[in-house]
Amino acid sequence: MESLLNIKNLSIKRGEEMNFKVVIKEDLEDEGYNVSCPALPGCHSQGDTIEEALENIKDAIQGCMEVINQRALKGVEEQAIEVVV
Repeated sequence: MESLLNIKNLSIKRGEEMNFKVVIKEDLEDEGYNVSCPALPGCHSQGDTIEEALENIKDAIQGCMEVINQRALKGVEEQAIEVVV
């Protein structure tokens, strides 16, 4: 089973919300579900149930976003200001 699901109301930081498309696949070999976020290459997770996999990918997405933000600010001498999109 492969399906494209939309995580809604994913709180990233300071109450901001972003929606990400994730791909969830049933893991027939190990059982459970594998989930990835195509918008963030390398952002993957898993869970025993679909619900657990979706909660776990939210944590993974938040971690990926934090790393991306840290890398973007590395070496920046100007003041960084967050902008809500």
